[in-house]
Amino acid sequence: MLQALTDFSATSSPIDFMLIFSQWRLFLAGLINTTLLFVLTSTAGALIAVPLGIARAQKTTFLSPAIGVYTYIFRGTPLLVQTYALYYGVSEFPAVRESVFWIIFRDPWSCAFIAFSLNTAAYVTEIVRGGIQSIPPGEIEAAKACGMNRRALLGRIVLPAAFRRALPMYGNELIFALHGTVVASTITIVDVLGAGRTLNGLYYLAYEGFIAAAVIYATLAGIVTITFRALERRLNRHLMSRPA
Repeated sequence: MLQALTDFSATSSPIDFMLIFSQWRLFLAGLINTTLLFVLTSTAGALIAVPLGIARAQKTTFLSPAIGVYTYIFRGTPLLVQTYALYYGVSEFPAVRESVFWIIFRDPWSCAFIAFSLNTAAYVTEIVRGGIQSIPPGEIEAAKACGMNRRALLGRIVLPAAFRRALPMYGNELIFALHGTVVASTITIVDVLGAGRTLNGLYYLAYEGFIAAAVIYATLAGIVTITFRALERRLNRHLMSRPA
């Protein structure tokens, strides 16, 4: 049975799926790298973005414009360029190569982590800012009338309300961040796309490796989508109409 399936896959099927399954270790390694990059950089980006988004929404004289410049640069330039500039460009400076930071910038994983985190943080910063500024002024005034100080107002009213409003946009941004991890394969990291390229190169294939990578990315994106839809329903239960 297995031999018949292998023969069908190699001779009659438009995609040699048995060959793809035979390289499951390669794709597992790529999946682990992709998942780690996605989870770690998304977490780091969110931790950076929350205070920056709050400061950006305050519209202070110097801090808000400086954060605006940062978000403009990282949102206005491709992630590939940012990653290349960090991994290939920084190494051109002798001062960097001779410093203690060289152990970071010579490692592709570290460079990918820094570039992806800063890029994600730039997008999420503007999402947080938009969520905060979309809160009706009446909610803020009501909280102040109840005697809440600034910290309590931020923790109990502003951030929870902003998060609920920004959740759909944040979910979309996470999917974009997941897709952006393919850049890692260009700096020697074997991610899902890198595993697909390796498979194609080993067996002189045209598209099997890319199709396998596409299926894996689509599955991961589906998991993110389902998770955030469930989270939206849970956090916005009080806004849903109830049956009479």
